[in-house]
Amino acid sequence: MSVNQESVGAIIAAAGRSERMGGRDKLFAVVGGKPLLAHTLSAFHICGRVDRVVLVLSSENMERGRELVAKAGFNKVAAVCLGGERRQDSVRNGLEALASCQWVVVHDGARPLVTVELIERGLEAAKETGAAIAALPIGDTVKEVEPAGVIGRTLSRGQLWAAQTPQVFRYDILRDAHQRAQGEATDDAALVEKLGYQVKVFAGSPWNIKVTTAADLALVEALVAQGRAG
Repeated sequence: MSVNQESVGAIIAAAGRSERMGGRDKLFAVVGGKPLLAHTLSAFHICGRVDRVVLVLSSENMERGRELVAKAGFNKVAAVCLGGERRQDSVRNGLEALASCQWVVVHDGARPLVTVELIERGLEAAKETGAAIAALPIGDTVKEVEPAGVIGRTLSRGQLWAAQTPQVFRYDILRDAHQRAQGEATDDAALVEKLGYQVKVFAGSPWNIKVTTAADLALVEALVAQGRAG
């Protein structure tokens, strides 16, 4: 089957366990009148360049996720699938559910302030090498700390960037990276880098926060109340 050269699929990786939220499920925490996950999905729903979406959830959240999608009318969501033990396993499951397309946008479900503009910037950046990630230059001084809790060295921050999502890849590149993956990787770009591909960096957003702790959630709530977004 031929693949539309402009077809775009998205994988929303949301199978985490909210372990640092003190028992609260961050994905379904109400922010600005709707679940946090609905904010994330909304950006992909209204982005004209995204054709279909796969939502990857933990077994505990599958039913709630399906209900959210149906209630909100997110008709671009082609599948809600089960995540794996690791994040990369969840993305691999999402790739299988997504089926062939030209481009894949991978995004953390817990980054609710993503915008259409950010998604589109990623798609444009990825055209050069077939892979691109959102990132921000690190402003703080970074220390490499030894196991004993003492500083081993101070890293030059001039070339250090903090990776975000969305991360955008040609479908065939990302599928190959996952099929050949050895060991664990904390993001998809790391798997692609190991195959020798160049990964472009495009400007992320300081508002594109990943909710990991209760403090992160409080910040997102405040930003949404102020009308701020990615």
